[in-house]
Amino acid sequence: MTKKIVILCLSALLVCSCTRQAPQRPSQRKGEAATVDSAALALMQMNQQLAFAADREVTKASQLQGEPFAVYDAKTWVHISDRGDASSGTPKEGERWVIRMQVCNLDGLLLEDSEHSYCIRKGELPAAVEENISELHHGAKARLIAPWYSAFGAQGTTHIPPYENVIIDIELK
Repeated sequence: MTKKIVILCLSALLVCSCTRQAPQRPSQRKGEAATVDSAALALMQMNQQLAFAADREVTKASQLQGEPFAVYDAKTWVHISDRGDASSGTPKEGERWVIRMQVCNLDGLLLEDSEHSYCIRKGELPAAVEENISELHHGAKARLIAPWYSAFGAQGTTHIPPYENVIIDIELK
C-alpha cells in the first residue's frame, strides 16, 4: 500500500512538473503596466519622418526627369530605356550577373561608377536594384530613383553618404 502511494505521488509530481505555464511578456503580467522604450519609439518616429521626406524628394526628382517613370517595388521610381535581349533570360535568385551601376545624388553629382559581378537576391545589391531587375534581360538599361532606405541605407558606403536619395543607372551585361 505504501509503495502504491509513493508511486502515485511521484506520478502526480511528474505530471504537474511537465505542465508549466508559458512565460508571459511583461505587459501580460497582472498588476504591472506595460513599459514603453521611449528611445526606441523616438528613433522609429524619426526614421518614419525621414522616410516620408525621402519619398517626397524622390517623387519630385522623378517628375523633373522629363522621361516617363513608374513607381515599382521598394518605393523606387523606374524608367526602363532598354529592356535588353528578350531572347535571353532574366535575373534569377542565386545567379551571377555583371551589372554596371552609376550612382548619383538627386542633384546629378556622380558618387560611384562600378561594374561588378553580383549574386542576385543575396544582399549584394541595394534593395531598389534587387527588386526591380527581375523583368530585365542582358543588355537592359534602366534608371532608378531610390530613397535612401531602399538604396544604401543609414550607413551609406565608402563613396555614398548615409541617408542619401540616389539616381542609379544600371545596365545588365
